[in-house]
Amino acid sequence: MIKNRFMRLVVIFDLPTITKTDKRNYRKFVKYLKNEGYIRIQYSVYSKLCINNNSCSTASKKLENNAPKDGDIRYMIITENQYLSIANINNVYSLQERITTMDRTIIIGGMNSEN
Repeated sequence: MIKNRFMRLVVIFDLPTITKTDKRNYRKFVKYLKNEGYIRIQYSVYSKLCINNNSCSTASKKLENNAPKDGDIRYMIITENQYLSIANINNVYSLQERITTMDRTIIIGGMNSEN
């Protein structure tokens, strides 16, 4: 039996928001990310948990197909262990994500940590 290796697709973007069309494209892209199961890590940084590298590859192709033409959009695929090793200097998490590394669980929809 092959063990699944959880991966993360991390999306980093900077989109123009000058014209009405720019703003519409920005909102459409963020809505796409949320509908596809991405969670907001920081203002223009989202991540998606994938069950393995193949599902990340599929998600990245869909991401490329739904990305606006203008702006700077980048992504990287990393292992879940690499993602969990991200240092959080102030120990503050977004409202959409709180990581508890002690038991390696991921809680979505948690509150900001005040530790």
